[in-house]
Amino acid sequence: MTATCMAAEFRAWATIDLQALRANLALARAQNPDCSVVAVVKANGYGHGIVPVAKALQDQLRAGDCFGVASIEEAQTLRSAGITEPVLLLEGFVTSGELAEVAQQGFQCVLHSPYQLDAMLALFASGKSIEPLTVWLKIDTGMHRLGLSPAEFVTAWNALKSHSGIRKLIVMSHFACADDPQSPATERQVALLHETLAAANVPLATTELSLAASAAILIWPQTHYQWFRPGIMLYGGAPIMGENGIDRGLRPVMTLRSRLMAIKTVAAGEAVGYGASYICEREQRIGIVSIGYGDGYPRRAPSGTPVLINSRHDGRIVQQRTGLAGRVSMDMIIVDLSECEHAAVGDEVILWGEGLPADEIARRCGTLAYELFCQVTPRVHFQYV
Repeated sequence: MTATCMAAEFRAWATIDLQALRANLALARAQNPDCSVVAVVKANGYGHGIVPVAKALQDQLRAGDCFGVASIEEAQTLRSAGITEPVLLLEGFVTSGELAEVAQQGFQCVLHSPYQLDAMLALFASGKSIEPLTVWLKIDTGMHRLGLSPAEFVTAWNALKSHSGIRKLIVMSHFACADDPQSPATERQVALLHETLAAANVPLATTELSLAASAAILIWPQTHYQWFRPGIMLYGGAPIMGENGIDRGLRPVMTLRSRLMAIKTVAAGEAVGYGASYICEREQRIGIVSIGYGDGYPRRAPSGTPVLINSRHDGRIVQQRTGLAGRVSMDMIIVDLSECEHAAVGDEVILWGEGLPADEIARRCGTLAYELFCQVTPRVHFQYV
């Protein structure tokens, strides 16, 4: 992704509103000002650019807060960019070499599997001089992805709770259905967490817990505990089933834009696009927009998926909503201009973001805003404002 301030030169570009990013973090923190924060910037800042995002959030973090990443490479990227705040590897380490890097760089890490416990104890027993580690012990409370079983957690807790190689132990888990306020799964997971802690004689008065990611931050306040982990909500995406981010006061951070590159009139009964799947019921004006799945716009977006056309009329910008006509191509989409009488070649087209929630586009495509953001490709130019 290329950062630039000259959008007029580009066929497709994404504007990243860093003030909106900061406002979304402030909204997350306002849900429980006493909580410490893991600001999740994994997956290249959910496709927004890990370094610009982290730098924009630096002055919003308090002492003890940290950034959350998925891999050692992402953690190293932050350090190489001069970001000195604590960094948490949310998936922990995979090899003993990665663990050595964690120890050397002072990263925090999640421990979710017995093999990681064995590797950590072997490092401690090796006699190598390392600074004590902050370790997040992850319990599988029902999502059955990563996490220690209750019995494995008891073993890990007892092995590490008083070890000289440990600076702090934090207990965490992850919800499977927190985006659904009607699901009983979240309360079941909380109950299992507390059963597991009781079985290990974990002192709750002095132990820090982290369960809530974006959805739970907003709708499960009983799960906030000492830490929460805002992710998609930082970027303005809705973490709750069936909602748009704006429904919860979140601001869109990424606005994906392109422009009309051609306009033509197609006769009634003629088809447009690959597969001839869209038939013009009447003589119809269509526009070709210079963006496609090669830029990260979802190929599975169906006809009717909305876009916004910004046209000029009488010296002002007129914004009109219209929809796709036919299949998405690698480099282009076709849109219906029947009702956009002022549309002209060169006009800006908004694919999602300001005025058009990414969550709405994602639902049309049978996916989530997470995927839309992450799949934007490097040939889209990025502006940071």
